[in-house]
Amino acid sequence: MSDTLVLEGLEKGYNRGKPGEVQVLRGASLSVAAGEVVALVAPSGAGKSTLLHIAGLLDTPDAGSVLLGGRNMDGLGDRARTEARRAEVGFIYQFHHLLPEFSALENVTIPQRANGLAKPEAEARARQLLTLVGVAPRADHRPAALSGGEQQRVAFCRALANGPRLLLADEPTGNLDPAASDTVFAALMALVRETGMAALIATHNLDLAARMDRIVRLEQGRVV
Repeated sequence: MSDTLVLEGLEKGYNRGKPGEVQVLRGASLSVAAGEVVALVAPSGAGKSTLLHIAGLLDTPDAGSVLLGGRNMDGLGDRARTEARRAEVGFIYQFHHLLPEFSALENVTIPQRANGLAKPEAEARARQLLTLVGVAPRADHRPAALSGGEQQRVAFCRALANGPRLLLADEPTGNLDPAASDTVFAALMALVRETGMAALIATHNLDLAARMDRIVRLEQGRVV
């Protein structure tokens, strides 16, 4: 398998050179192969979200490199980073962040329309994804009419709408009860296996982490 994501020697600090400086990442390196699901485990405040934001091109490291699909992302301008992120990366968070005024179908269609896909094709793909995670019968419902598990499954579909190479998830089941968490995680794994993308999933849930292909830990700013 080829590596979809390669992080090399990432350094990241805040308030650099000032009182209260915090060094979050200290030479963190990690690779995730196509079709691989990797659990990222660390205590709160250890830098999981920072690492995910750098991997997803939402933030830049102070030093080190990010390679996505074999392409070095170093030195790209804001527009190029935005285009690469839109085309290559899908994000899922602990809270679904669905647009409340739009239906489940529309929430999955909108990112595709923003990426230039015609409405009929975008809606067809949205229905296909919603069917895959078992939410198609609720496609015309707004988020407020969906359960927490259904909302999160719609968020998965939205993250995958543009066919990204890389899925990044930050505590994607942390806000759900155990039954809903199992359902959502099964849907996530099915989607990853179906598409062959790479997935890096930050979680506190060690039982969940054990069901992934590999577990890595973030300790003192390094991936071990």
